[in-house]
Amino acid sequence: MYKILLIFGLFGILTSSVYLLMVAVAGLRFRQREKSPLDFAPPVSLLKPLQGAEPGLREYLEGFFRLDYPEYEILFCARTESDEGLAIARGLAAKYPQIPVRILTSGVSPWPNAKCYSLNEMKAAARHEILVITDSDVRVTPGYLRAVVQPFREEKTGVVTCLYRGVAAQGGFWAQLEGLGMSVEMTSGVLVAEMLEGMRFALGPSMLVRKRCVDQIGGFEKLGHYHADDFMLGNLVAEQGNNVVLSDHVIEHCIVNTKFMKSLAHQWTWMKSTRFSRPAGHLGTGLTFGVPFGFLVLLTAMLLGRPWWGLAALGWTMIARVLQSVLIGWFVVRDKAAVRLACVYPLRDLMGAALWIASYGSRRFGWRGNLFEFTGHGVIRLVAAEERRASVNQ
Repeated sequence: MYKILLIFGLFGILTSSVYLLMVAVAGLRFRQREKSPLDFAPPVSLLKPLQGAEPGLREYLEGFFRLDYPEYEILFCARTESDEGLAIARGLAAKYPQIPVRILTSGVSPWPNAKCYSLNEMKAAARHEILVITDSDVRVTPGYLRAVVQPFREEKTGVVTCLYRGVAAQGGFWAQLEGLGMSVEMTSGVLVAEMLEGMRFALGPSMLVRKRCVDQIGGFEKLGHYHADDFMLGNLVAEQGNNVVLSDHVIEHCIVNTKFMKSLAHQWTWMKSTRFSRPAGHLGTGLTFGVPFGFLVLLTAMLLGRPWWGLAALGWTMIARVLQSVLIGWFVVRDKAAVRLACVYPLRDLMGAALWIASYGSRRFGWRGNLFEFTGHGVIRLVAAEERRASVNQ
């Protein structure tokens, strides 16, 4: 029995080591891309769905009023006129009157994914063909728009998306650990997926899409029944024969969950979302975590009277994860924290494996005060109020 566990552990170390090699190759390919000239600047509409005012929102939104770009408009949408996020948007619109701004309200969403309902309202009001969709908790530089629109020179380009580094803007160890997962684990997976099969998905913090491509897939209503609307947007647009492009520009995704339980719940939700959106790929992800297999080999090797074998195996998995943090976190997305916290990344790897296992134990997740449930293929449903209360009381 111990020997079987040892062999399984060694197999996991082998697969995670091969994965690290693939990550290194994919990261090198990404950094070697030729930079496009920044002389293409079609007019664009920025869509900013809002709900409430998380810490730092004013700073994040203000960055979009300072973009170095000739012609763009910003549309904000929340459920109610009294939304705190809209109040901040109105203040910034008054501060930067030279930027065309439209502020909309959507009311109660008839779809489970309320963000998509807001996007639908903003798309109808947008003046320009290229839509730029960004989350409320992203931070961009003045050159953001000029960099990300360049792939639209090609008519076949339907969606452009960006890598992002996780930034613990509010501080705290658990926020830093979540940010490290974004910068390293998430980026590694995206780069390998692009290398092996091309981009067939988008990343929610920054997505650019042509209006006609949204219409081709059935509009935002088509996405309004999915949790991973970003994944589905890229996937459905690619199915229509359009190209999904990963930009060479990197933005910042600011972590708002500073407490352990909230950070853990957020990461668990997205792990479950991946499970239902890409079931085969998610299953294979279990073989990319190295540290858990290192501990398994250490335990079985000690029981078999070969502790040094186990220590060597665990040591290699630790070193490999530190290398991954530096290689991807710094070399690819330029996250200084990924170097500073490189020695902590093995803990994030272990945590990621635990969340991967836990993702198979539940279909439900909480979001913005509501309880939802995955029903298959990434589709979600809002749990009824009485069922929600019963669930909370269990």
